Amino acid sequence: MEYNTIRSKMLMPEYGRNVQRMVEYLVTIEDRAKRLRNAEAIVELMGTLNPHLKQIEDYKHKLWDHLYQMTDFKLDVDAPYPAPTPEQVFKKPEVIPYPQSGIENRHLGKNMDALIEKALKETDPEKKQGFTQIIGYYMKLAYTNWHKEPVHDDMIRTELAALTNGELMYEPGGYRVYFDTRTNFKNNNNNNNRNRNNNNNNNRNNNNRGGGYGNNNNGYNKNRKFNKNKNK
Repeated sequence: MEYNTIRSKMLMPEYGRNVQRMVEYLVTIEDRAKRLRNAEAIVELMGTLNPHLKQIEDYKHKLWDHLYQMTDFKLDVDAPYPAPTPEQVFKKPEVIPYPQSGIENRHLGKNMDALIEKALKETDPEKKQGFTQIIGYYMKLAYTNWHKEPVHDDMIRTELAALTNGELMYEPGGYRVYFDTRTNFKNNNNNNNRNRNNNNNNNRNNNNRGGGYGNNNNGYNKNRKFNKNKNK
């Protein structure tokens, strides 16, 4: 019995032990042309075992790189792609520097600082107050998410004023006019739709009433004809 502890190390386990054995035999082939044919056959087998690689652009190049990697970069064949080097394959990506800027109000997050900065730079008083109302609403939402309890508007007003040195003053109920306008607009639309439906119903009733009168006329004409024949 052969245990994994005495077997050679699998450089790419995703292709399996059998492919690893083929690659180990490939390196021992002395005939260069035969070695190339066997390498091409192994590459085709690797593509069959991992069909998801075919979704990658130029996946053949990636398979050949994997083959070189499985031979520990010892394969010497006239491949259609240049042989990679260990430095290219195992090159570590550049370290992305972590932002070191401190967040003054961690309980509100980094975006809150950007919102406050933009609101302070606004020169239009109406837009500035609109930013202030949005910031106050966001602070209430953040407080509710973290503390799971309602927050009073006066506390938001006081905290926002302290954060901006009194330049931004949150006005509780500042959205009331906006919501009232939307409500009135919605009610007007509902009233218009209701009046339109009533008019359609009235027209439909008038049409039905006119049809009934026509039927009565037909009955009247029939009765008149019947009486005329009876008198004869």
